[in-house]
Amino acid sequence: MPVESVRVAASVVDIAVPSRAGGLPGVSMAGFRGYADGLVDFQMVPYPALTIFIDFGDALLIDGVSGDRKRGSIVVGLAPCSFRGCGRDVDLLQIRLSPVIAHAVFSVGSELGGAAVALADLWGPEARRIQQQLHAAGSWDDRFAIAQSAIARRRAAGRAVDPEVAFVWGQMMRSRGRVRVERLADEVGWSRKRLWFRFRDQIGLTPKHAARLVRFDHAAHRLAAGHSAALVAADCGFADQSHMHRDAMAFAGMTPTAVAEAPWLAVDDIAWPTTKQALPLEG
Repeated sequence: MPVESVRVAASVVDIAVPSRAGGLPGVSMAGFRGYADGLVDFQMVPYPALTIFIDFGDALLIDGVSGDRKRGSIVVGLAPCSFRGCGRDVDLLQIRLSPVIAHAVFSVGSELGGAAVALADLWGPEARRIQQQLHAAGSWDDRFAIAQSAIARRRAAGRAVDPEVAFVWGQMMRSRGRVRVERLADEVGWSRKRLWFRFRDQIGLTPKHAARLVRFDHAAHRLAAGHSAALVAADCGFADQSHMHRDAMAFAGMTPTAVAEAPWLAVDDIAWPTTKQALPLEG
């Protein structure tokens, strides 16, 4: 099992990634364990996936708008989000699910939106059983296997998104958000109105908003890789830097400069090696 240590804010965290081949498409996970000298508190940066946090330490997820605090097993919907993570003792399994997969796994789409809800509210008593199994597991690989099995069962029992919706989401990801929704509607043979309704119902965002999120995510990783805001804005298809600034504030509540330095993105190259968005820029 690959494990690498990295400094995140005020702590040194060991990051584990699955070593076994054959993971589920659209599902990626990583384990985090460490200890902080003081309280670690930092803003989440939205990602084009639903996120499951299964915490075995003292982590809190705090809603920056309502101030609500959540512990334990939590599911965070798609952006925009205003959540902060904080804690001292780190022992956390984080799972990212493509919204195409999440629709079947959770049987929700627009109902979840950008909210954070307890996993038990979506999975009932099964959530507690899974968390107990994960807590008792002897290794990170065992934890990854338990989580993957649970997700596979839920996915098989759930209802898949429409093939047209899955196609549109795939095109958005491949184009990094730079795609015209009207053209995609024509490609799948749907009216723009039908695509808008079905996509939002099953994915949780409108097609236009989803494309903006995917584009923002690509820009955020470019910024975190150290590229200039001007170059990132041009490469990612923003009209100018002000346009990128507005999207950064809308999705993350931070300026592009703050996004570039966000601890939340500092671990992506290690924790999510198969889902990296930050590819080299030309020039």
